[in-house]
Amino acid sequence: MINRRTSIILLVALGLGVMAALTANQWVQSRLSGGEQQDKNTTTVASLEIPFGRRIEESDVRLVSIPKEAVPSGSFARREDVVGRIASQTIYPGEVIHQSKAVEHLQGSSLAAVIEPGHRAVTVRVNDVIGVAGFLLPGNRVDVIASRKDRNREASSRILLMNKKVLAVDQTASPERNEPVIVRAVTLELTPEEAEKLVEATEEGSLQMALRNPGDQKIKVAEKPEPKPKPKPKRAAPARNWNYVTIIRGVDSENLRVQM
Repeated sequence: MINRRTSIILLVALGLGVMAALTANQWVQSRLSGGEQQDKNTTTVASLEIPFGRRIEESDVRLVSIPKEAVPSGSFARREDVVGRIASQTIYPGEVIHQSKAVEHLQGSSLAAVIEPGHRAVTVRVNDVIGVAGFLLPGNRVDVIASRKDRNREASSRILLMNKKVLAVDQTASPERNEPVIVRAVTLELTPEEAEKLVEATEEGSLQMALRNPGDQKIKVAEKPEPKPKPKPKRAAPARNWNYVTIIRGVDSENLRVQM
């Protein structure tokens, strides 16, 4: 009898121990998962490559959870905050979508949405030489050189603008292509004052574009040395006319040269 009661007590104790262990495990797991959830935030990333100038669709975006400290400032926490914006740069799969790369599209074309505030898009007619033999692509940086001839048909040139962004070539605003293509027009991003200078230069003479290395951010124009003044020709001394005067003193005479 005692052995039977002892067995029942042991079985009950064992069952209670198993239940306590399961309850404790569930409590620990809930605390851990809750702590992990509190330490993470959701953010939007690109689910596929989004080309420059394209409208972002819902299928282009997905949500991921990352640690709070890893969430970049300026990212989007909700998918609906991104859909409808325009990609100002190419956004690659898995990349966190940032406000600087997904600009708001209020109205007009997608190109208008990627123009920096305070700037304008100005198009210049080019040919195979002015357009750097077709190697200009959207996103490149160029210097603009203006040349003109004076009344004596003597040519002069100067760097009109430096380090200006190419927004589009012809009607292409995507920088993905890398094959040289001869274009007829190049659209630059300029301030209103720079746009005025560019239009004036096209009326006065011709333009040439110089492609820059993306890492070269120098924008100071090297000043041309001042031409040395030509020496003035020396004036010739005026010719002098001389006459001779004879002076007689008694029996002596003397000839003197006198300037007239």
